[in-house]
Amino acid sequence: MRIRKAVIPAAGMGVRFLPATKAQPKEMIPIIDTPAIQFIVQEALDSGVEDILIITGRGKRAIEDHFDRSPELEEFLRAKGKTEQLELVGRIGRLADVHYIRQKEALGLGHAVLCARKFVGGEPFAVLLGDDLVRSKKPCLEQLIDLYAELPGTVLAVAEVPPEDVSKYGILDAEPVREGVYRVKDLVEKPPRDKAPSRLAVIGRYVISPSIFSILAETPPGAGGEIQLTDALRVLCREEPVYGLIFEGRRYDTGDKLGYLQATVEFALERPDLGADFRAYLKQLLKALA
Repeated sequence: MRIRKAVIPAAGMGVRFLPATKAQPKEMIPIIDTPAIQFIVQEALDSGVEDILIITGRGKRAIEDHFDRSPELEEFLRAKGKTEQLELVGRIGRLADVHYIRQKEALGLGHAVLCARKFVGGEPFAVLLGDDLVRSKKPCLEQLIDLYAELPGTVLAVAEVPPEDVSKYGILDAEPVREGVYRVKDLVEKPPRDKAPSRLAVIGRYVISPSIFSILAETPPGAGGEIQLTDALRVLCREEPVYGLIFEGRRYDTGDKLGYLQATVEFALERPDLGADFRAYLKQLLKALA
């Protein structure tokens, strides 16, 4: 079955980026001039997804406005003869068929995914977390979808992290199927370094069986008093195949200040309109600081 639908949870409070997120969604903080969530939507589209559901919350209206048409702005740009900017703004409004639903309570990622139950129906679906950007030749989600076509089941994007970072992630207890592919036996949410079953961390891309919804509906609150997607995946991997895929690409945690800065710098260096001048500036800065 094709993966036609994607869910993007975007209801979080963005506390790691206060005070910037006091009055704007963290997902709208730009990497240079493009909101982070636009990169996520584009990745889903580039991976063949047709319908996208964004899970929002209070104070997130700016996300809906961003992907909507803006007739007043378009008319202003047209009157000023700013054709390049007009096409850019219009293209965003035509990007995708985007749907929205509100997560009315901050009950965790698992609950946010559960909010998508009616939208998804009985199909396997993708989940993309807005804090994780991945630069790669082939979109990260497409890599997962390709593995799903070969090995039907839930597929998790994973990366090997340093030992000191295992306590920040859901960690796989898994056995290798072949290079870069693992069959998941269990998952542990943010284990202490000395109790981690591996260094294979779940990153914010998933292709998930619809069976997850009945499990999530029965999943009690876990860490932080929230319904954890990891807890539901632990149950799922005992009932159905769940695989981990070490994806190809560079991942940035843009919900983390350092990760955000890294993404901004590296994306800027690759921009045809900015890269050369920005690289020259960085060289001068490093020379001055040496």
